[in-house]
Amino acid sequence: IFIIRPDNKIYLDRMMIKNLKLRFYGHLQFLECEVFRVEGTKYNLDYTKRIMKAREHRNKLLADIRAYKPYADLVSEIRILLVGPVGSGKSSFFNSVKSVFHGHVTGQAIVGSDTTSITEWYRIYSVKDGKNGKSLPFILCDTMGLDGAEGAGLCMDDIPYILKGCIPDRYQFNPRKPITPEHSTFITSPSLKDRIHCVAYVLDINSIDNLSSKMLAKFKQVHKEVLNCGVAHVALLTKVDDCSEILQDNFLNLSRSMTSQRQVMNVHKMLGVPISSILMVGNYASDLELDPMNDILILSALRQMLRAADDFLEDLPLEETGAIERVLQPCI
Repeated sequence: IFIIRPDNKIYLDRMMIKNLKLRFYGHLQFLECEVFRVEGTKYNLDYTKRIMKAREHRNKLLADIRAYKPYADLVSEIRILLVGPVGSGKSSFFNSVKSVFHGHVTGQAIVGSDTTSITEWYRIYSVKDGKNGKSLPFILCDTMGLDGAEGAGLCMDDIPYILKGCIPDRYQFNPRKPITPEHSTFITSPSLKDRIHCVAYVLDINSIDNLSSKMLAKFKQVHKEVLNCGVAHVALLTKVDDCSEILQDNFLNLSRSMTSQRQVMNVHKMLGVPISSILMVGNYASDLELDPMNDILILSALRQMLRAADDFLEDLPLEETGAIERVLQPCI
């Protein structure tokens, strides 16, 4: 940028004009001119290069998930169940995943910060690749929040029926009365595609130390049911403050800070979830624009859930996959 004082003119080179998307060439007349020096990492060349690399890696993750197909084509869509305390970020995670694939922040699922659960219905959300795109090969299932108080939050007796695929979309939970096979909308003979293939235990990373003994007991009860059904599971730690801090330079692994490492170990000890299956994200809750660093965490977490679900499908007995019927089916 060149400023010529006697003529009151400012000159910019062509590259600067192009980058700033200005509509003039050569020089521009000005009346007054003030010059400021901006300091900070966001205007550092290294930061700019890192953002560009982040966008490249995000686009690669998007392409990988778009091309994903469940193991052996046993199902067309992977069902991921989000379970966690009230306000932990379950609904926000769905909104965040949808936001990344739509290219802007969305808010389809209602979120809030009340002490009682905002979500009262069982919701089965598919995600489209853009506003008018095709449905992606996964479904996110949102539940009522867990509550440490007796007779509040998701009823523990509903958990086995959710995992087995017996509860339909938009079923309204009753904390004091679980669904029964006599209910008018109960799915009596769910197929493999109706079942849950991966469970994500959703926890606010800032509240793990404050989990009550009653809440922890409910989590362990849910985990016991998940293990009994043999369903894959991960832990999802939400509300990470600075996504760029925990991403390594190559964006392939998490560089856990001392704080996050301590929380990861706490969750590992509390629930017995493998450390490699404890994921971290910063949901889009109050943001107006997408951040490629945040997108990487969200997409990486989703990819790990899909991989865990593949392990579950691969480990199923033949009689549960329908493979026997396909083998014995006569040729026509």
